[in-house]
Amino acid sequence: MSDTDVQDFQAQILAAARKVPFFNLVGLEVVEIAPGRSTTRMSWRDDLAGPGGLIHGGMIASLIDTGTAYALLLTEELRDSLLAGRRLVTVDLRVKYLRPVAGGRITCVSTATRVGRQIIHTDAVVSNDDSREVARGDALYTTVDAGHGLSRLSD
Repeated sequence: MSDTDVQDFQAQILAAARKVPFFNLVGLEVVEIAPGRSTTRMSWRDDLAGPGGLIHGGMIASLIDTGTAYALLLTEELRDSLLAGRRLVTVDLRVKYLRPVAGGRITCVSTATRVGRQIIHTDAVVSNDDSREVARGDALYTTVDAGHGLSRLSD
């Protein structure tokens, strides 16, 4: 795949992310993707908070799960198999909550740490507006056969 093809694929992925209903529902934004890296973010909202007024841990977990998956989409090892119809699925997701979030925006920077033949390892760091870490996470992925793969990119 040429650099131009990668840039076109990157633009398609970012455009498709803006149309994902769940992302729009919770205000999750895929800001940037590159081979082995992504940046995602979301803002604190009343409707995303738990009873104590803090952002719900599930929102942080969703940010990490999304960020780590998007970090993989442009990796050379996975790109062709994903375009050929395989799907990326989460095998394991771990989140370590470090400090509460009661307002502002949180940003997740995710990286692919090891792309194996069957298991893919990723790491993520979530920070607040003051660049203080609020969570760390890691996820394991694999790919599976699927009938439609990344067909949403053409929607």
